Amino acid sequence: MSEVQLSLHIPEPLRRPGERADFSHLRIPPAGALARPPVDAPAGELHELAYGLIRVLDEEGHAVGAWQPAASPDTLCRGLRAMLLTRAFDERMSRAQRQGRTSFYLKSRGEEAVACAQALALEPDDMCFASYRQPGLLIARGYPLVEMMNQVFSNARDPLKGRQLPVLYSSRRHGFFTLSANVATQYCQAVGWAMASAYRGDHRIASAWVGEGSTAEGDFHHVLTFAAVYRAPVVLNIVNNQWAISSFAGLAGAETAPFAARAIGYGLPGLRVDGNDFLAVLAATAWASARARANLGATVIELFTYRAESHSSSDDPSKYRPADEPQAWPLGDPIERLRRHLGRSGALSDAQFEALRQETDAAVREAAREAEAIGTLGKSRADPATLFEDVFEQPDWRLVEQARRLAPRE
Repeated sequence: MSEVQLSLHIPEPLRRPGERADFSHLRIPPAGALARPPVDAPAGELHELAYGLIRVLDEEGHAVGAWQPAASPDTLCRGLRAMLLTRAFDERMSRAQRQGRTSFYLKSRGEEAVACAQALALEPDDMCFASYRQPGLLIARGYPLVEMMNQVFSNARDPLKGRQLPVLYSSRRHGFFTLSANVATQYCQAVGWAMASAYRGDHRIASAWVGEGSTAEGDFHHVLTFAAVYRAPVVLNIVNNQWAISSFAGLAGAETAPFAARAIGYGLPGLRVDGNDFLAVLAATAWASARARANLGATVIELFTYRAESHSSSDDPSKYRPADEPQAWPLGDPIERLRRHLGRSGALSDAQFEALRQETDAAVREAAREAEAIGTLGKSRADPATLFEDVFEQPDWRLVEQARRLAPRE
């Protein structure tokens, strides 16, 4: 009989609060190191892409390697503007939450390239099933900032009439499916929607986003089975920002293998991408969406990035990670990296960048003035009569009776 005593491995973060951040364990390959396979390459030949890291921008801001996207300077400047707008919007709404003008807020600082680059890589009528840290999808697609703020403030012009949390947006017109606070459910919705699109012979694909912590949910694995079996035209994104609320990525399996490698067991391509490299995210998403449109099925993309802020306004990251960890993240800031690239290529001068930053800041300030004039939390709210709207196409008799009772008496 063996004398070895069994023991259980409990994953632990490398550094705790009060200690210095350390990312020396990460192996960051040079930009341009990975080959870009044909869109129709068999999934079994793509394992290297799940274990490597697709990068385009080098440390000097030059675009190198086979994954350089065919994107014009104008397109990249649009992406930079969307990221700046997203960050300015986040800052303004976060301050509003601290001032008591809204109940809850959640920032995406450091992850703007994920949503903004992917919005440009997808078609405008593709359906997005986001998590709560991709407001850049809506901003890049032109959703009015005032409408977003009205929902954050839960005021009388809230487009969802007070029925959702402040950051759980929805806009069918902009291809943005209603957010769910329950993690991983959007994967189920996205694959089901994509299967329906294919069943109807439509041209639209779906794309979904979850955090790395959500990959530990059963929904994630059920969805990969359906996506693989039925070759659903969908892009399945895992935003690995290293932290799921207050638990580090190791508790979801990061110590064992990259999250992109989970695709391999289902016979799907897995791409692991530098999530702070706008060009790499753009190129990988374009590759995966082209594969979906060619009836070649789903692709799993792990976007390797870092949550620079707290999980939400209800969270204090100083309780579980070193204070200097955001500054120590080795892949830098997505806005600064794209700005450096555009400057190196001569597409954007320092003066033009500063003008763009001021223009986006001004756009957010103006939207905030308009939304705040309508009202902030507790100062303005949707008409109670709207409680009975948008539930059934033909109102149920019980709702009709309840609405009658609520109506003011003359």
